[in-house]
Amino acid sequence: MRRHSIIARLGPTDKTRVALRDSDTVKTTIRFVDGDHRLGFGLGQMVDQLADLGLYPTERAIDLAILSAVVMAADTRVSRATESQDSWTREIDLYLPVLDPDAWTAQAALIERMLRFLTGDHWRLAFRRRHRDYHELIEPTNELSFDTFDSVCLFSGGLDSFVGAIDLLAKKQSPLFVSHYGDVSTSSQTQCAEGIGAVYGDLEPRHVRANVGFPGDLVQGSNPELTTRGRSFLFLSLAALAASALPSPTIYIPENGLISLNVPLDPLRLGAWSTRTTHPFYLARWQQLIDALGISAMITNPYRFMTKGDMLKKCRNRTLAKRFAPKTISCSSFGKARYRSLSPRHCGYCTPCLIRRAAIESAFGTDRTLYSIPNLSAQPLEGSKAESEHVRSFQMMASRLSESPDIESILVHKPGPLSDYPRGDIAQYAAVFRRGIEEVAHILRQATVRP
Repeated sequence: MRRHSIIARLGPTDKTRVALRDSDTVKTTIRFVDGDHRLGFGLGQMVDQLADLGLYPTERAIDLAILSAVVMAADTRVSRATESQDSWTREIDLYLPVLDPDAWTAQAALIERMLRFLTGDHWRLAFRRRHRDYHELIEPTNELSFDTFDSVCLFSGGLDSFVGAIDLLAKKQSPLFVSHYGDVSTSSQTQCAEGIGAVYGDLEPRHVRANVGFPGDLVQGSNPELTTRGRSFLFLSLAALAASALPSPTIYIPENGLISLNVPLDPLRLGAWSTRTTHPFYLARWQQLIDALGISAMITNPYRFMTKGDMLKKCRNRTLAKRFAPKTISCSSFGKARYRSLSPRHCGYCTPCLIRRAAIESAFGTDRTLYSIPNLSAQPLEGSKAESEHVRSFQMMASRLSESPDIESILVHKPGPLSDYPRGDIAQYAAVFRRGIEEVAHILRQATVRP
């Protein structure tokens, strides 16, 4: 195991001495500002697009964006396999320049807790004052925004965010859509944006996107890491960056309740799927953080008490949702179809794919999505292969719920605390978990797994 220290610097003159907490550590330095004072690694792209709309984020939101980019760099460039004792839990220290070190140091424990919850790693943060040459990274002009946005909405290219975008526009709201791209979701984002734009007006003037990424060999002696559990810290930071330029907006995080809760499907698994991006505990901590940082926005997941099927059934434009559902991406490993000598497509058997299949069938009757395994019931699934793992887990959980009435009220507490919420909300979380499992179990009722 090797501890890693990621040091963020703002540019060539940022040579402030950084005192490392441990001498026995692998040190990596990232410079975020070029000679023109433009932020690098994709962050400047987002800032420029906001400026084109007459929107200027706060300096504190810029600090948050840089922090999130450093988190992503560490999360994607420090290998769990070689850099941790247990092939999972890494020890990572981050050293960051900020405008107001005292304000950030006061939130360090909160952020470390959030990152630990999100990635499962041990994080330590240290903040120092920005070098005087980089006291201001945003240069506002007197130009007024030519459009008025009342909210910010994450737009990923997934089915849930597609429904979220439709519903906001159908209600005559004026959201600013925020996306991160650079993977297989890019094409989906573009197609979905064009589909929505054809009905509700061009999305281009109300859609900002960033491609935040780092060289594969950024960290000496470490291969890249593929699990990317820390990505959502970046996504929400980009949303907060945009929100800081607006007067008290709502930040919409569209995600169905079953995925949000991330309840383990069997006792041996720590989590049913790959991320805790929208878990209620995590979103509550995000609200706590932006409140403390003076970013006046309210974070909400409007679909927290809905299954994915509920979302599609209640979508304000079901025709549009049905037409473009096959173009959205849910699969956790969209590119793995190549191992079957197939073109990129949904695998059809990972947890997000199973939830997707169940939702589309429940809402529309037929699913035109291209899957590596088109029919899960056509023949028995091999118990020793990945294609059966999640099918069996959902079937086992459905049996537990059937045999133990009200057990869902216990299970929903396993992934993380729900103490931020009143009893009524917790009861609704339990209910959406049960309904979500039953929704998936319905499409698996004839699926069998060969021992």
